[in-house]
Amino acid sequence: MTAHPAGAATEVPAPYLALRDDAISRLEAWASPDPQQERWRTELLEHCRTHPGALMKQGPPQHLTTGAIVLSPSLDQVLLTLHAKAGMWLQFGGHFEPEDDTVLAAATREAREESGIATLQLDPRIVELHRHELLAPAFGRCAEHLDIRFAGVVPDGAVHAVSDESLDVAWWPADGMPPETEAELGPLVRAAQRLLG
Repeated sequence: MTAHPAGAATEVPAPYLALRDDAISRLEAWASPDPQQERWRTELLEHCRTHPGALMKQGPPQHLTTGAIVLSPSLDQVLLTLHAKAGMWLQFGGHFEPEDDTVLAAATREAREESGIATLQLDPRIVELHRHELLAPAFGRCAEHLDIRFAGVVPDGAVHAVSDESLDVAWWPADGMPPETEAELGPLVRAAQRLLG
């Protein structure tokens, strides 16, 4: 059954309700590292509690999403995707699907699909939260992403590939990303280095 934008609980398929419960549990348990992250944690929790369909594309225009930043074993290289819709180098990630058992499973699936690395594993701890508007017409009715982000390391020599959603996938120096990417992802990369270091 398809949810209306308001996402009434009776109209949201059970897998999405289970994912929402998992998101709430993870956000409630997460210790925010700074006031900005705490504000986003509070906002994401409120969004999930207010909108049973918060994790569905068919839910409210503000979509809860998930993502992952992937680093080299030395933590000084970052694997990024040249996002087709956004037109810039970004982390892997996207929307939830009904087959995802947990938020972490969704982030892992997205990272594997978009990197082409089928063995990629993510650390189960949340690394960062992020909230950002989507201004490009290509995003359609999706007006904002409320992102729960994770991090992982892939072995040296892991072979990546370009997916249908990307224009390219490439390694970048963690301290030498394009300026617009550094502005967007710099805090995420440094948080991942601290978490995984």
